[in-house]
Amino acid sequence: MKRKILIGASLACANFLNLEKDLKDIESCGVDYLHYDVMDGHFVPNFALNVDLVSTIRQVTNLPINVHLMTTNPSEYVDRFIELGCESISFHQETVLHSQRLISKIKDSGIKVGLAINPETPLNALEFLLPDLDYVLIMTVSPGFSGQKMVPQAISKINDFQRILTAKKLDIPIQVDGNVSFSNIPAMVKAGATMLVCGTSSLFMKEMSICQAAERIHSILDEIQSPVFS
Repeated sequence: MKRKILIGASLACANFLNLEKDLKDIESCGVDYLHYDVMDGHFVPNFALNVDLVSTIRQVTNLPINVHLMTTNPSEYVDRFIELGCESISFHQETVLHSQRLISKIKDSGIKVGLAINPETPLNALEFLLPDLDYVLIMTVSPGFSGQKMVPQAISKINDFQRILTAKKLDIPIQVDGNVSFSNIPAMVKAGATMLVCGTSSLFMKEMSICQAAERIHSILDEIQSPVFS
């Protein structure tokens, strides 16, 4: 049976002047989870969401919160997100000397754990950790800023990773983040992506409402998963 394609809302792209409305629209329009980017200004040259905002979000929606730590010391943040009951946490393979230790800590808390890799990071950097992961996040742009174009080699990287999983007989969701646009979604899904992080190039486009964008994404996914798609 094919895995359901999950639609995630990149919360850093929301309208923070109307965050409550955006959150309610996201939930009512069939989005599956909230993608929560945390940036410290060191690992990436930008700052994003902080820990305390999670409590505010929980007052509006119970959608699963998928934390993405783009920080130089992710272990410093993990405990707080665990305490707040976030459903999943990913950190970058490039930021931790002993990845297995942090993976075990997150898993032992009952929270799903993923590893994120930048476009230039080779896939074999995480192969030995795959059996312990609940998902893998493949960055399809350089992390840190919204509105970038997808790295040209991104689709082949997703495809290569799916082949690795198939060869190892592992069923691990592939999450993609970066220029997940209406035009890029079909190729991403066909290559193996099953968790989409949707930002300014789809769900939060200025030209349409969140619900209009979500409806279009659902329509694209319905077409992709129909028997005639090839």
